[in-house]
Amino acid sequence: MMMTGWKGLDIEWVYLQNHDVDARIRMVGANMVPILEKADGSFMGESLDIVAYLDKLDAASALAPAAFSKEIQSFLEESSYYSCRLLFPRNVKVAAVDMPEFAETEAIAWYSKNKTALISMDFDDAYAKSTTYIAGLAHCWPLLDKVSLPTERNNQLSYDDILLFPGLRNLTLVKGLVFPERIRRYIDEVAQLTHIRLYDAIAI
Repeated sequence: MMMTGWKGLDIEWVYLQNHDVDARIRMVGANMVPILEKADGSFMGESLDIVAYLDKLDAASALAPAAFSKEIQSFLEESSYYSCRLLFPRNVKVAAVDMPEFAETEAIAWYSKNKTALISMDFDDAYAKSTTYIAGLAHCWPLLDKVSLPTERNNQLSYDDILLFPGLRNLTLVKGLVFPERIRRYIDEVAQLTHIRLYDAIAI
């Protein structure tokens, strides 16, 4: 979504239901999304492979190489425990409003079963402990101190942004989560460049 928005690519979006594992395996041989269907009818999986493919379609606005991979990877690893427990229950709660991949009840049931097993706790319990997980995230933010803002690099996006922004964007769904000022600026700047809507308006 970041690539299509930034480059202004004309791509049709089709949302597979969460429980439709067979469709994903039929296309790319694995249970993964996103999946790109090329003009010749073939399918491509793996997010970064798709990003690289789309990036080559318009070399004039190519992504810059990653510069903060170590810092971003550390943040993603350290924050995963808290972000999963904040986001999984909220995804289900706003499914009918803004999550087309949850349009069918079977999709919500499949997601709930698999994700509660992943975090070893009930969604209601995780949601009730949101304050604790928000506090836990506070210890992770300093890991991103070195990451530059788009405006500090002439609004040039990079592979760092492809790795970092999606998770931060998802966290805008968490009402009561106050991002550090610099990270909030980063989120807003990348969202504007990629024309991606944040979740602040429906945050819970």
